[in-house]
Amino acid sequence: MAVNRLKMGQGKVVTGDWFWNREKERQLLIERVDNGAHQVLVAQRRMGKTSLMAEAERSLADRYVCLFVDVQKCNSGADVVVELSLKVRRHERLWEKAKGVFTNVLERIKDNVESVQIAELGVTLRAGLAAANWAQKGDQLLAILSMSENPVVIFFDEVPILVNRLLKDEDGKMTPNGRKRADEFMSWLRDNSIRHQGKIRMILSGSIGLAPVLHQARLSATINNFTPLEVEAWNEETAVGCIRALAHEYGLELEDGVPKEMVKRLGCCIPHHVQMFFTHLHERCVKRDNTNCSLEDVGEVYRKNMLGVRGHVEMVHYEERLEQVLDREACTLGLDMLTETAVVGLLSGDALKAFQKEYVFDERDAAQVQREILWVLEHDGYLRKGEDGYVFVSRLLRDWWKNRYEHSYTPVLERS
Repeated sequence: MAVNRLKMGQGKVVTGDWFWNREKERQLLIERVDNGAHQVLVAQRRMGKTSLMAEAERSLADRYVCLFVDVQKCNSGADVVVELSLKVRRHERLWEKAKGVFTNVLERIKDNVESVQIAELGVTLRAGLAAANWAQKGDQLLAILSMSENPVVIFFDEVPILVNRLLKDEDGKMTPNGRKRADEFMSWLRDNSIRHQGKIRMILSGSIGLAPVLHQARLSATINNFTPLEVEAWNEETAVGCIRALAHEYGLELEDGVPKEMVKRLGCCIPHHVQMFFTHLHERCVKRDNTNCSLEDVGEVYRKNMLGVRGHVEMVHYEERLEQVLDREACTLGLDMLTETAVVGLLSGDALKAFQKEYVFDERDAAQVQREILWVLEHDGYLRKGEDGYVFVSRLLRDWWKNRYEHSYTPVLERS
């Protein structure tokens, strides 16, 4: 590869020289933007979706009005309209027109609107934007954006978290009213994406899969005009190249076989996990004042750091993410199925049948619930189906899960 030096970027949104080997995805995303397509990024967690969008935004900024809208903290469609408005404010000509949408609201601000801080403006807009008219205001705002001299690209990040929040109550159960709110929001997005085709491009992404969330609510049709772009794990060559480039930048001398051993330990080369592994290895070398990295070092770092307390902070999110997608009853079964897979090494057909007998759901068939759980686990990159049953995609996740639960777990086929 032309680039042979790389700075550590664990946990950061990276662009430019820090952006490693997503050139094909970046080119494809930009090509589709130029063709007017709306897109939804499909990938498991920590694949670099947000960095891909940020790098695309950087590349497109000279030809498009790019608006990056993080909806992770939003609780309603009204909140999304507010966040979008705050991003528009940075574009003076568009903001001058957009202010007219919120005339009544902005009159409450005594000072000049332009002198008001973003946080204060956001509070004012939220307070004045009625729940009943958010869609109408949003329509007006997007209509103004559609008339921009340069076409507009809106990057909506963490959409699945918002939709899941709209759908479910405090107990994690989907409600009729919740489904109605989610349908209203997603239909609003879809209607405007169609209405302003060619003028506005929308790109949706998130740290949990959007498709499983919508599927549970039977709202999959709301994104049928969005083209999926899959962001996959790195292959071995790319991951090894990344490790060597990092080592070159920080002066680490890698013993023969070290990069490949790191890749082998991970099993699935999720970019963040590759960076995380190297960061721990680099720290070990710095603390002992020795830049030579051996295979023994790799093993020690994997056991003590990747699978230890420090790795726990990163890996435990895989549990928490299931709680965001599945209701409490289904989540309990899902966690049990994952632990079975980690401890036994396989989630067999016999084990699946045993779980169906053990779990009873109110008004739901256990087999159907299990099929929906498996669909989520496959879609979001936990498990893949093999010849004899389901296995973990990531060796790191499998080893961490096994290390965490095996001492208190009884395989389902051994339970009396």
